[in-house]
Amino acid sequence: MKFYISATGIKRLTISKAGAGKGSASTTNAVSRRISSRSLLMLILLVLGIVLPLLFLRVAILVLESAAVCSTPSDCMRWTFAIGTDTGTTQKLRNELTSALLVAKGSNINEEGTESFNDLVKDMVTSKGQGDIKAFAFKTKAMLLRMERKVQSARQRESVYWHIASHGVPKSLHCLCLKLAEEYTINSMARTCLPPPEYASRLADPTFNHLVLLTDNVLAASVVVSSAIQNSANPEKLVFHIVTDKKTYTPMHAWFALNSIKSAVVEVKGLHQYDWSQEVNVGVKEMLEIHRLIWKHYYNSLKEEDFEYDGEHNSFLDSLSPRSLSLMNHLRMYIPELFPDLNKIVFLDDDIVVQHDLSSLWDLDLNGKVVGAVLNSWCGQACCPGRKYTDYLNFSHPVISSNFDRDQCAWLYGMNIFDLEAWRRTNITSAYRQWLKLNLESGLELWNPGMLPPTMIAFEGQVHPIDPTFHVSGLGYRSVEFSRERLKDAAVIHFSGPAKPWLEIGFPEVRSLWNRYVNFSDRFIRECRITE
Repeated sequence: MKFYISATGIKRLTISKAGAGKGSASTTNAVSRRISSRSLLMLILLVLGIVLPLLFLRVAILVLESAAVCSTPSDCMRWTFAIGTDTGTTQKLRNELTSALLVAKGSNINEEGTESFNDLVKDMVTSKGQGDIKAFAFKTKAMLLRMERKVQSARQRESVYWHIASHGVPKSLHCLCLKLAEEYTINSMARTCLPPPEYASRLADPTFNHLVLLTDNVLAASVVVSSAIQNSANPEKLVFHIVTDKKTYTPMHAWFALNSIKSAVVEVKGLHQYDWSQEVNVGVKEMLEIHRLIWKHYYNSLKEEDFEYDGEHNSFLDSLSPRSLSLMNHLRMYIPELFPDLNKIVFLDDDIVVQHDLSSLWDLDLNGKVVGAVLNSWCGQACCPGRKYTDYLNFSHPVISSNFDRDQCAWLYGMNIFDLEAWRRTNITSAYRQWLKLNLESGLELWNPGMLPPTMIAFEGQVHPIDPTFHVSGLGYRSVEFSRERLKDAAVIHFSGPAKPWLEIGFPEVRSLWNRYVNFSDRFIRECRITE
């Protein structure tokens, strides 16, 4: 007896005797045929399951690619299944699309219409006829133009908002001033005389190194003084003259009285404590009024444009800075009147950090010039760190083109050595005021908005170049990049630009250079939550 079991599973069992001969062979052949038919059917189904989806995808892709170049559906079916026509048709489609794009490029397009890619797809799906590719090119250009306009508008508004953010006083700095002003009223230590009487004689002693700050920012002033003292070879020779407005006088005085510096002398003086001549008072008021009119002019221009502007008017934002109306900022033109007993001073902006000793500046021979400043850069005589005159002045105006050289390097303001004796022998201050009036009478066309252009003009011919490593500026602008080595070698780094290090918009990569001189252990700093 023999057993026969089906290969597809134990579904059928045949039992026969050994001597069944012919009957046994017949049964075996039937089973073999049954197995072969089933296996063949399964193989065919498997092949079809793989091939049919691929074939469908192939046909779909070819039909979609050729839809615009087929005149009729039958044409599409004819070349879709033809062998070797895919490359030629794709090339034809590419050529027609390129031609349509070139036509669209040179045509005036109405930007109204398609606003998104999905809308474009819907329009192309519903469109018919031979002009589909051309329509696609024109609609694509319109859509891209609309998007470019939106992106440009967003960038312009971002710049405006960025500058507006730079104008505000952080809550933490406002808190610091309030707490220090309160401390001034209740704590006699905060009202201690600055400097102490035994050091008062140093305030006009020419053998000491005098530094001047005009600021209403207590925290910034503390960083300037702290960094200069810590990096000075002879801090005992330093005398700081801090001039501030009446509002900031009490907190500024309280800070330096409570954080007394034994190795240097600090004087804090308010503008209300000066007894200026009538001529100086009239000149200052006139200067402020002109700058106020300039500010109003550019503000109204920008407002009419809904605070949007093109690339040619980026300087509008600089003219709208609060510094353009700040009395403290404009008084630098009256430094000789502020310090009648001084002969040579180093002027420092409140947004700088001193990294190296500056004592060599007082020994510098200015060759009869009024101001020592960085003119040329580390990259040689052909490179201007403060840009060229043509970047500030309007050389299409005959008054400018006939008096100045467009390729002359502008000098950096913010860390300068001034010979006040030489300044008093010139008419720099009066020339500054006269040029302001002339620009106003000329419809504000003589220079780009800002304070530096008239200052450059007033000091024309009175600038002595100093070593470029003394002053690196522009750390408050997004477009300026510096290597770590260059920043490390600079005697003074200047956070000129909107992104001041004490603001939220300050750049973290350079803010640490400023933060390391902030006294974060001070209780007023902690209470006002001024953090790194």
